[in-house]
Amino acid sequence: MHFKQGVKDGFPIFLGYLSVSFAFGVLSIEKGFPVWFPILTSIVNFTGTGQFVGVDLIAAGASLAELALTMLIVNIRYALMSVSLTQKLSPEIGILGRMWVAFGNTDEIFAVTVRKHKSLPLSYMTGIILCSYTGWVGGTAIGALAGNLFPASLLSAFGISLHAMFIAIIVPPAKDDKRMLLAVVISIILSCLFYFIPLLSSLGTGWSVIICSVLAALIVSLFFPLKLPKEEEDNV
Repeated sequence: MHFKQGVKDGFPIFLGYLSVSFAFGVLSIEKGFPVWFPILTSIVNFTGTGQFVGVDLIAAGASLAELALTMLIVNIRYALMSVSLTQKLSPEIGILGRMWVAFGNTDEIFAVTVRKHKSLPLSYMTGIILCSYTGWVGGTAIGALAGNLFPASLLSAFGISLHAMFIAIIVPPAKDDKRMLLAVVISIILSCLFYFIPLLSSLGTGWSVIICSVLAALIVSLFFPLKLPKEEEDNV
């Protein structure tokens, strides 16, 4: 479980990130941002969903408060995932190493590492993170640079990549969990209300996303809470 093994485990993630980040780079250019903007964004963020949503909000003229709250809601899961991942890390990893792991922790990296039955050293985590991160930043750079070469009609078609990514994220869990499906349905209904009702539609895009997300999650968690197995309840 060292650097080379981390790179090997991260290579499939590298390939997946390369294509998604390419679409992010192209989409950013289509929305009028300079070439350096999506590349710098990918370098300092490393969060696919957050970057797609963030660029969309900035292009729509959202306020800093809308942007900050939306990013908090979209990315809050990483805090929970990082706390869970610390139980897998080698106790020899110091605070700086754990900060590096927290920065590089994504849904896919978490899914791979959390299944490991051995203690994960910093060298392994660096390998899988760097391999994945290279795919993300590299794909963004290629997409941003290639975006200037594509005709406007083709660039506008890349806008569907954002919606396709969201659908790919929510459909699999919604098929297996009725609570997730209900949350999606409630979000759709609320989004329609915010779009078609004049008073609600006057709110910015960011505020609409925040309110719909929080309300849908609150309704499902209050009326359809996740029940622990009996043996787990006895241990709590």
